[in-house]
Formats: sequence, C-alpha cells, structure tokens
Amino acid sequence: MRRISFHTAGESHGRGLTALIEGVPAGLNLSMVRDVDPELARRQGGYGRGRRMKIESDRAELLSGVRLGETLGSPISMVIWNKDWENWTTAMSHDPPDPEGNPKALRPHYLPRPGHADLVGAFKYDRRDVRDVLERASARETAARVACGAVAKTFLSELGITIGSHVASIGSVVADVVELPDDLNNAADKSPVRCLDQGASERMTLEIDKAKDAGDTLGGVFEVVATGVPVGLGSYVSWDRKLDGRLAQAILSIQAVKGVELGSGFVNALRTGSDVHDAIVRAEEKPRTGGIGRASNRAGGLEGGVTTGEPLVVRGAMKPISTLRTRLPSVDLRDGAAGDAAVERSDVCAVPAAGVVGEAMVALVLADAVLEKFGGDSVGEVLRNLEAYITYLAERGFAER
Repeated sequence: MRRISFHTAGESHGRGLTALIEGVPAGLNLSMVRDVDPELARRQGGYGRGRRMKIESDRAELLSGVRLGETLGSPISMVIWNKDWENWTTAMSHDPPDPEGNPKALRPHYLPRPGHADLVGAFKYDRRDVRDVLERASARETAARVACGAVAKTFLSELGITIGSHVASIGSVVADVVELPDDLNNAADKSPVRCLDQGASERMTLEIDKAKDAGDTLGGVFEVVATGVPVGLGSYVSWDRKLDGRLAQAILSIQAVKGVELGSGFVNALRTGSDVHDAIVRAEEKPRTGGIGRASNRAGGLEGGVTTGEPLVVRGAMKPISTLRTRLPSVDLRDGAAGDAAVERSDVCAVPAAGVVGEAMVALVLADAVLEKFGGDSVGEVLRNLEAYITYLAERGFAER
C-alpha cells in the first residue's frame, strides 16, 4: 500500500491540468506561491523550449487539503489553468462538434509521429484522429506532476532531505563534473541548460541551435541527487518494495525517458567488483548512515533496494523529442496513404526541464518511502519517529546483543 500517491488529469490544450496528492501528513506549512509556483517556473525554463512556454506562466491554484497555511492530512488538490485554452475552445470542446462548423477548426491529426504515443494510442483506444491521443500523452502533463512533487519536496525538506538535479549531457556534449555543489539547484539553474560545466553548457546551446536550424531535436541525460536521506528506506524482502525499482519506474514514466541509471550503474557493468563496490568505513560524523559510511558512492546511495544514507543518485536518459519540423514518413489513418508525420508546436530540447520533473518524481517516491518506514499522521509525529531512529542508530554501537 502506498502512503503517498498522486494522480493528474487534463489535456495539453484543455482548460487546465488537475493535480491530486494523497497521504501528505497534517501540519505541513504549505504555500502555492512559495513552494509550488517556483518549481513550475523551473520546469518551464531551459534553452531549447518552444513557443508554448512563452504563452503559459504556470501557477497552481489550491482547491483542497490546506487550511490557514497548513495541510490537513486530507487529499490536496490543485489546478493549473492553461492560458492557451482560449485558442483551443473549439478544438478541445467537451460538447459534440457543430455539424455545420468547419472541420479544420477541430484541428485533427491523422498522420502519427514516429516515437510518440500517437499510433499505439490510436490502436489501443480505437481512435482515428490522433489529437485524442496526443493531448493527454503530451509532456504538458508533467506540470501537474511537478506541482505534486513540490508538495513532496516541501515535506521532505522538513525532514532534512533535499533534492536537486543537473544536466549531464545533451546530444553529443557531455559535461565534466567532478564534484557537486552543496546547493545544486541554485548552481544548475544559473545555466541556460542547467549544466554545471560552463564550457559544456555553451557547447550544448550551440548543439541545440544546430538542431533547430535543421528542423531536428535533441535528447540527453539528467541527474537527480537527494541528500540527507537516512539509511534504511526501501526493502530487499519483496521485489515491489525495492526502492531502486520504485525509483526506476518513476523516472521511466516521464515522457520521452527511455533509460534509467542508479549511481554509476552502466559504467560499473564494465568494471571488476574491486573497482565498483564502495568500501565500508567508520563515519561517526554521518548520523544518518548509522555512523558507518562508504569511501565512495558508485552505488548511488542504494544497496539491495535499501538506502545507505549516502547521496541518492538517479539518472534519466531522454530521447530526442518526437515532433520534428523535418518530418519523418508516416501513414494516414484515414486511408492508409503514405505521408509525412504531423507537426505539433514543440520544443527542440527539453532535457533541462526533464531534470526538474525527475526531481518531482524522486521526491514523491522518497516521501512514500519515508512514511512507509516512519509512519505518522502529522509532520510532528514523523519528525519524532525519524529523530528517534537516528538516535537509536547513534546509540546502537558495536556490542553484541
């Protein structure tokens, strides 16, 4: 049973997006303007975004679950209105179309885009007009995820857990980052592509410009890092309780993400065990690791599906966006004729934004794991349980019992 769960609803060009998060303990000081809206703004940024981001200025409107600035323990619901809705009221109307109206006003699409959910969704849900598919499959949905994740991040921050991200690569340009700054997001957000390597950041923007001029798109890799995570979250006893599996599902659920890595997973597969595994050392200065830490962190803060107390490191590999101005071949779903894929207004590169979405998904998984481990119906109760656990770890010592 999940302690924290969330749901989103809404279409890309519909009236708005709805976000619902359940399981947040009572007593959390929560403000849309302070805690949620800045995260929505971060998701909209990044070099390579399309014209849609110039139209929207996302803000969350709170509908339920908070009174006088504090959560009630009941479901929290929010809505993010789409400003572009006024240009789509006919095409996205909830009512049957006017038989005398202009069919083009409905903005239909019959030529599915390779790489998108258009074709598979048309088959699965028995649609001809792939507008019925792409509106929900669109990454616009991630705005609602980020709103839910912002609530989870606010809760985790009360427990001393912080989550940030940065871009590791875009296209063929790979950043050279040796050490992460303490305030990861503050440093990364200063770059137009959220990259910590200034030289790589400049080359990434040039790559994006080249792709744009060619009518093409670019993908890349983002890295999410959580610090302050205590040892012992997750479990090894059943496959669906392993935290690494839960994190992998969360990251892979992000639109266009096709790969996930925990720690140095893919590089580690090429090495010998003696070059991979993190030596165990005394670390009295790290109470959240139980006073025993790791000399390195190639495991990315997870062993056996359980957190080690070291920083949690998760990477997502995002493929190039499916909408190309230089169109790829497709098939018309009306008559089977060959044609070029449809073009929707889109980004050239959204990897910087994907990192922000990744933060939200990691926050939601970690918030769930925290409540699984420590329980509590109020923030105060969760804090007391966490503090008691950390105190126990410090007092546990090495004596036989």
